[in-house]
Amino acid sequence: MHHFEYKGDELFCEDVPVSRIASETGTPVYIYSSATLTKHFKVFDLSFKAVPHLVCYSMKANSNGAILNLFSTMGGGADIVSGGELYRALKAGIDPGKIVYSGVGKTSNEIDMALDAGILMFNVESEQELEKINQRAKNLGVCAPVALRVNPDVDPKTHPYISTGLKKNKFGINIEKSLKYYIHAQSMPNINIIGLDFHIGSQLTTLSPFIDALKKIKGLIQQLQNNGINIQYLDIGGGLGITYDQEKPPHPDEYARIIVEQMKDMNLKLIFEPGRVIVGNAGILVASVIYTKEGDTKDFLIVDAAMNDLMRPSLYDAYHNIIPVIKNDRSIKKVDIVGPICESGDFLAKDRQFNSAVQGDLIAVMSAGAYGFTMSSNYNSRTRAAEVMVKGDRYHIIRQRDVYEDMIKGESLPDWQ
Repeated sequence: MHHFEYKGDELFCEDVPVSRIASETGTPVYIYSSATLTKHFKVFDLSFKAVPHLVCYSMKANSNGAILNLFSTMGGGADIVSGGELYRALKAGIDPGKIVYSGVGKTSNEIDMALDAGILMFNVESEQELEKINQRAKNLGVCAPVALRVNPDVDPKTHPYISTGLKKNKFGINIEKSLKYYIHAQSMPNINIIGLDFHIGSQLTTLSPFIDALKKIKGLIQQLQNNGINIQYLDIGGGLGITYDQEKPPHPDEYARIIVEQMKDMNLKLIFEPGRVIVGNAGILVASVIYTKEGDTKDFLIVDAAMNDLMRPSLYDAYHNIIPVIKNDRSIKKVDIVGPICESGDFLAKDRQFNSAVQGDLIAVMSAGAYGFTMSSNYNSRTRAAEVMVKGDRYHIIRQRDVYEDMIKGESLPDWQ
């Protein structure tokens, strides 16, 4: 249940007509369902009620402060990958003691910021990063809590751009070398080893890669214990997929069952970094039809949302279901649904069967709550979309649409011009 349903011939988000929001806020606009966000977070969290755990929502999926604050009220933490995400998390009310810091390129300033905030732990991805964190912690007179991100070399069977757990990926430390890194970290005076982290990829639709990775990780944990390194946390990352088209991803209960079964004797607090599985189906992108165009070999539906608003189709050739906001009985035609950007790669859908549209029609791009607005840009000097959250029969604009002045903020002419 994602709370985007037709009532009669009109698409609603919870109890608000989508057309009303589009009329009052303009398009393109991202619309999120508070009920869906709440339900998905609780379902995931409650799936692990049998074991000590912490849900650190992966902010890269959707970092709007209203969404972060909602998860915070339910006890959620955050998985961050930049100083900007740390800033957003703290501003949104996330407890710093529930923040884990991932990512391969943490800078000195970002490390200092996280140490000052008192985050739960750094997920360390390289030997040089470990040395850097130790030095920054020494300068600040503190001890840095760390986990090492281990690369288990497991094929997640997903798109290569969102695979992260293979030897050829840039993430983590080779599992075969990780014991050496842990022993080295243990000798550092300003490093406190508290955990182990791994993350094998995104949009996973089978459980076998998780099982394969956990079996390897359990062997490493035993090696750590044999060397006197007793960790408190195991960060399993995220990656559980959602349905965009015909995928049949496992339910969080099924995911939890296999993880709890694998880890039942390990006496560790589990950390999870779900993103897409919570927010993906909780949001849609609504656009207006600007023009229809008949081509020699195909027809085009030209809308006011573009690749700068939703990058996934252009970047990954990703599928999003697209439906009319108001149903009609016009004939079905095969069309490319494209935006106004000056790129052949600017499309939301190709060769899609869609009801014949006319200027002014509204379309809804479904399952756009994850990696939608967070990946958007001002390419072609286009203003970024507004974001709206719906609760029951009310809605609130949780991010205003850009205005042109926003795009030139900070720019200046050199004094020689």
